Amino acid sequence: MAQTQPLPPAIEQIAHKLQRLSQERVNEVEDFVDFLSRRDSDRQLIQAALTTSEPILNAIWDNPDDGEYDRL
Repeated sequence: MAQTQPLPPAIEQIAHKLQRLSQERVNEVEDFVDFLSRRDSDRQLIQAALTTSEPILNAIWDNPDDGEYDRL
């Protein structure tokens, strides 16, 4: 049988606080946690897209013809 790891103290504190809330409030907390998770995922996706597109955009913008505009 696999042993479970103890929860970090901060998570245990949150779990104890959740036990005192109504089910409606627990549902709200769960929705908020889901929102935070999606937001973090969205930020990671945006950062990956920027990182991926940067060399391509640099190749487009860094050319001799556009160099004239750099000197303005």
